[in-house]
Amino acid sequence: MACAQLVPLPSPVCAGPVVLVIMDGVGIGRGDDGDAVAQARTPNLDRLAREALSTRLAAHGRAVGMPSDEDMGNSEVGHNAMGAGRVFDQGAKLVSNAIADGTLFAGETWQTMIGHSVTHQTPLHLFGLLSDGNVHSHIDHLIALLRRAAAAGVQRAFVHPLFDGRDVPKVSAHLYLEQLEAVLAELSLDGRVYRVASGGGRMITTMDRYEADWSIVERGWRAHVLGEARAFASAGQALETFRREQPGIVDQELPPFVVVEGGRPVGPIEDGAAVIAFNFRGDRMLEIVQAFEEPAFAKFDRVRHPNVLFAGMMQYDGDTHRPKRFLVAPPAITCTLSELLCQRGVSQFACAETQKYGHVTYFWNGNRTGKFAEQLETYLEVPSYAPPFDARPEMRAPEVAAALLEHLAGNAFRFLRVNFANGDMVGHTGNIAATVRAVEAVDTAVGQIAAAVAAKGGALIVTADHGNADDMVERDKKSKAPKRDERGQLIPKTAHSLNPVVFHLVLPESARARIALADLPAPGLGNLAATVALLLGFAPPADYLPPLVTVR
Repeated sequence: MACAQLVPLPSPVCAGPVVLVIMDGVGIGRGDDGDAVAQARTPNLDRLAREALSTRLAAHGRAVGMPSDEDMGNSEVGHNAMGAGRVFDQGAKLVSNAIADGTLFAGETWQTMIGHSVTHQTPLHLFGLLSDGNVHSHIDHLIALLRRAAAAGVQRAFVHPLFDGRDVPKVSAHLYLEQLEAVLAELSLDGRVYRVASGGGRMITTMDRYEADWSIVERGWRAHVLGEARAFASAGQALETFRREQPGIVDQELPPFVVVEGGRPVGPIEDGAAVIAFNFRGDRMLEIVQAFEEPAFAKFDRVRHPNVLFAGMMQYDGDTHRPKRFLVAPPAITCTLSELLCQRGVSQFACAETQKYGHVTYFWNGNRTGKFAEQLETYLEVPSYAPPFDARPEMRAPEVAAALLEHLAGNAFRFLRVNFANGDMVGHTGNIAATVRAVEAVDTAVGQIAAAVAAKGGALIVTADHGNADDMVERDKKSKAPKRDERGQLIPKTAHSLNPVVFHLVLPESARARIALADLPAPGLGNLAATVALLLGFAPPADYLPPLVTVR
């Protein structure tokens, strides 16, 4: 598909660069005890709220391509929308639609996987995140696959669930496990054997991302493939035992386990099997995909590399073609802002620490790994500290800010974007006090950047990709008041929020009289790309969502 080029305006809005600051996971909350953003001391953000052109942006639900407005946004879909200037149906919605209309089951990959299992009487293995958080996966998708596999004649199926407690209540794995076990029991008729075989908490087992900690993937490999982890008679027994032995442990930190019978693992992944990763989101699946698909894999000792048919729910990386087989095609996102700016010779800088580096590059660029123009783009990754992130709530915000200031001072870039991971990554720990400090670290960085951009005569946009730190407690469904336990302590929530996010635009004095907020009925993250293009002196393409500002 050919992209419409950006058309230069008669005169640029401002002479200096345009800087976009993305405060990951910092939304607009209720201002109560569960709102770490409101509790934080944020003089710089407070000043922007008073002095900048400001509005609120939708960052969840249909505004970012999710199935409904009850669905949380996340960093991936948020950065897709920001960088593409349009809203595309995203993983959850694509998969739900493909299951509902049957195209997933009519597809070549499903037919090949199931045909192989039925013909050769080999098991089907499914692994992924067991929850209804709808950020990485949905239990309904897993159940639909299991039911169709049974109907198609698959005699043995083994599930390797990864417990969530991050995008859903932090101690809720038993609810999803009970639901799954009921379905497995229902399907284990007429000689079929459908069972849980292994599992563990998502932050301990299998679901690492950005190569931050390959030992997480190795633990998953040993449990799912080799059948090597602490042994239990059932997943329920494993869950009960871990919770009894480690009071207060949350689901995402549960150790790996293996279900055994007669002293042997019931379902290790072996030669001839069909294996499906049922997560639709790719960032925390890419490493385990490498372990399954790469012959010369060297990140850890696999001990054995089973010859299996492997597929993902979606293709997690279109550039590296991982995985090779997938059940549902991802959205085709073309003509992103960075691509169009490169066509116009606009130099760009992108920076984040490891935990969010892929978001200001891969996801911002429409799920594309490489650069559009090597000579025009500079990407910088600042290595993250190892978790737990609440131990160092400032994370790498000072270093990310310093990198931006250095590259801003060099006058080599017209558009610079950074992501501060603190609000999201520390927010996910459920530690409100640490998250308050995390937000304060971001505020300090914003203040430094604002001063530097003003000195350059540039434009500064401050926003976020979704909420999290703004709503960190479980709430009463009717009153929305924070819930407390029997000791009167707030009950933490580690999932994203459904709250809007800020849009602050700071302009040089010479441009203020020319710019006003546009009268848009429902502004969202998808309006940011056109806004950046306009500030850089270009009329955005007609198919982009309109800019958040108008030029007088």
